[in-house]
Amino acid sequence: MTQIHHYPKLHNATWPGIVGKGPDSEPVISLDQMLEMTAAAEVDGVKFDGVDVGLFDPHFDINSGKEGAKRLAEKVAAHGLEIGSLVAPIWGGPAIGSKADQDTFVDMVKKSCEIGQTLREMGIRPNGIVRIDSASGVSDWAKDPVANSKKIVETFQRACDVAADYGESLAAEGEICWGGMHSWRHMVATLEAVDRKNIGFQADMSHTLLYTMGYNAPEDRILPEGYDWSDREVLNDALRQITAALRPWTIDFHVAQNDGTVHGTGSHDKTGRHCQATDPNGKLVVAEDAGFWLRDEKGELTKAFKHICWDGCMFSNEVMLQQKTWNDILATMIKVRNAHGWS
Repeated sequence: MTQIHHYPKLHNATWPGIVGKGPDSEPVISLDQMLEMTAAAEVDGVKFDGVDVGLFDPHFDINSGKEGAKRLAEKVAAHGLEIGSLVAPIWGGPAIGSKADQDTFVDMVKKSCEIGQTLREMGIRPNGIVRIDSASGVSDWAKDPVANSKKIVETFQRACDVAADYGESLAAEGEICWGGMHSWRHMVATLEAVDRKNIGFQADMSHTLLYTMGYNAPEDRILPEGYDWSDREVLNDALRQITAALRPWTIDFHVAQNDGTVHGTGSHDKTGRHCQATDPNGKLVVAEDAGFWLRDEKGELTKAFKHICWDGCMFSNEVMLQQKTWNDILATMIKVRNAHGWS
């Protein structure tokens, strides 16, 4: 597979070693193992350029400060990789919770931004955002949508103002399991209401496919009930509608596959099922459909971010511990870059 372009850089996510795993599921896969498998992946001489990192236990101690950031940088650099986007561990402080909950949320963002700034100053993090969500379930949000949406906006505004002090931008990842972010219309409304220059959208191809199906928000469904997945033009129209609304906000991007179902393991709520890159049940033509996000309505490259990341949360350990899994993922990422990259 020939490498045509050098941008966007290709990153792998480390947090699938944690998300959906733990005491009530499969064992966590260590950060060291995730880095080793990422660094070992290779397709015709092309390798991953870097990793996006979840700043949460047991991979990382968010309270470790600059020393922790330096240890993380040394560990990643030892594998010849760079660091990109970071995930703030905000789930102990739901945005629709008490004042103390909201304070915890903002504090986790602050600590994540401190880590991000240190990594940038070290030269190992040339680009990337800090990822957030509302840390609030849809059912809790639905008890008082107006008041709870207002709380989310206020919490996000406070977090943005803190992030700005560190030169960081925040990206809200749209997933059907997060209140106030659980449909494409709610996601746009939240971003517009926050009204800060340093907030944007993190688009994940798996999660945004579920937006078109109206999971947890049937009123915002775009694909018709009983949709025939073989009718690609109907899906293309739905993806055009979603991306027209959210692409202008998109500052971070996850390449992913989805089979049109929801899934959850361990303590993680059900959300869009991430499928393997080669899953025959996948509903997306990944390299082609990535173009809805990476190109504007005229077909021109947006170049809105300098790296893209594969996200494959809640794969079984049996799948994740096979090197072939990561080679297949890398091959898919290369196809995306060949179709929509630049030099």
